Amino acid sequence: MTKEKAKSFTDLIVWQKAHQFVLDVYRLSAKFPETETYGLTSQLRRASISVPANIAEGFTRATRPEKARFLNIAQGSLAECRYYLILSNDLSYGYTDKLLLELEAVSKLLTAYTKAIRSGGHNNK
Repeated sequence: MTKEKAKSFTDLIVWQKAHQFVLDVYRLSAKFPETETYGLTSQLRRASISVPANIAEGFTRATRPEKARFLNIAQGSLAECRYYLILSNDLSYGYTDKLLLELEAVSKLLTAYTKAIRSGGHNNK
């Protein structure tokens, strides 16, 4: 079985899962109190959007170190999201276990993708 070369960042499973995570974050945070509009809602959404956005930007970079740098930024944004989801749960703003599982799945895929990019074993450019 040969891996097909990704033509766009949207072909990457890690990006697809990260995008789904963002959609689910928006659904959860839409239920947050109005007083959190410019606080936790904004912070969680911004951090979650950063994940697939940095995967997309990294996809277009020419060198492996450049690609890996953007993937590392995405991983940092996932860590930020992890905290915001813990906080959301502790504040009883919503049930976050499903999102935390999604986050972990994206993190594992991102780690594997980054490792492949760094080793030169990935077929993206």
